Amino acid sequence: MRFLVLTIFILCSCVHFSMARSEPSAADLVRDGQEIDLSSPQYIDFFQELETKYHFSHSELLSLFRGVSIKRKVLQLMDQQWEGKPYYKYWPLFITPSSIAKGKKELLKHRQLFDRIEKKFGVDREIIVAIWGIESRFGTNTGGFNLFRALNTLFAAYPRRSDFFRKELIHFLLLCRENNLDPLSIKGSYAGAFGQAQFMPSSYNEYGVDFDGDSRRDLISSSEDIFASIANYLKRFNWVLHAPLFADIGSELKDDILVAAYKKGRKGRVDWRLVARVQDRKIPRPQKNGRLSIIGLEKSPFFGGGTRFVAGYPNLQAITEYNHSNKYAMAVAEMALAFRGKN
Repeated sequence: MRFLVLTIFILCSCVHFSMARSEPSAADLVRDGQEIDLSSPQYIDFFQELETKYHFSHSELLSLFRGVSIKRKVLQLMDQQWEGKPYYKYWPLFITPSSIAKGKKELLKHRQLFDRIEKKFGVDREIIVAIWGIESRFGTNTGGFNLFRALNTLFAAYPRRSDFFRKELIHFLLLCRENNLDPLSIKGSYAGAFGQAQFMPSSYNEYGVDFDGDSRRDLISSSEDIFASIANYLKRFNWVLHAPLFADIGSELKDDILVAAYKKGRKGRVDWRLVARVQDRKIPRPQKNGRLSIIGLEKSPFFGGGTRFVAGYPNLQAITEYNHSNKYAMAVAEMALAFRGKN
């Protein structure tokens, strides 16, 4: 009987595994280089909006879009993002002795510029440089994908987020027109971000600023615009200059409220006094009594494994608006602290 039950369990598991595998991914439904059908209802509706609402001419759109094709690699990469790695594998991708040395050098090089940015936006310079370092390796790697083709691929062939990338493609065309950029020549990431700050087109339009006074927002080559735009982004999410980022609170959570906040992810919030009391930790009071997020960071099994828990302060939460990953926010925070010699 026990053997029969085990056999049935294995067979059911195999059927479930087979069914799971049989469901095709977006990349399985297309071939690389497949030309996008501009006569489809999807693109007819898209062109109509661009013409009536944003005043693009039909001939202009045909000239831009004719011959655009699927980049299958874009679809494959959408499901293999780095934030899925455990933290002990994630942070070494960015925080290295060479990146710390480079960041310190750039902080010194642009000291006067950061003086101006901190005064206007109230955002810590080390955070700006850490984001810049992680997003584009301090401007040296802004992505190798043709952005126009990548955005069209995601709009046309990534059903799960097609509506989102439709909007991003509109934003991209608008910012190219406003800033006199050739949409066919810009390169960026497979997911549609570009420039040294790796803004999505909608973020470029919403948070990008002209800080060098040339009447255009250049997040590709202008250090002034790039750094100020990162600062503006964080300021819009209530960044407070020199406020705390996070506090270590131990290797286990000692209250169900904290556990629930941790499981909820970046939107989970707990009163800071509860965290201090139940974790028996002296932690700084957040600005305006802001509530804290609870973050778990996986430790390497070579160093005992387990989880390092931290309380994320409102400034750290602001970083998760830039990138929705708590791991990303922690890597930014720890790189910034390393620039200050505090990590």
